[in-house]
Amino acid sequence: MPAPPHHEPTGIDVLGGAADLQTPRNATPLFGARVEAGFPSPADDYIDRSLDLHEALVTHPAATFFVRARGHSMTGAGIHDGDLLVVDRSRTPAPGHVVIAAVDGELTIKRLQRGDHGLQLVPENEAYPPIDINEDTDARVWGVVTWTIHAP
Repeated sequence: MPAPPHHEPTGIDVLGGAADLQTPRNATPLFGARVEAGFPSPADDYIDRSLDLHEALVTHPAATFFVRARGHSMTGAGIHDGDLLVVDRSRTPAPGHVVIAAVDGELTIKRLQRGDHGLQLVPENEAYPPIDINEDTDARVWGVVTWTIHAP
């Protein structure tokens, strides 16, 4: 795996691949009732089954890795400094996807979009400029972000 990028405010820390995990999976109880985000409702207090988060979040284990976001360029997409991202390398990146990309040797998290002159990596924070991808840019998509996990 390549060395992590130097510390920039929009970078990521690569944590490793899902296939490299050597620890046993732990299943956590999953309650059968949903919790209302609007008005409260009577609670059903029974456990439906166990939930293995690895099983729920990782579709392609051999092609999945985890990264920790660093910076504030993607707060509009719900990605905050310190969030854990699940990234699938087997998914074909398409405009609209949030991707992990290496641009001129530096890793970044951005939304892939079509611009006036080709593809762009677009932040979701107005304080950061988009990155135009052209023939002079060394850009490679490492994978598509499939899940974001952050603490409240």
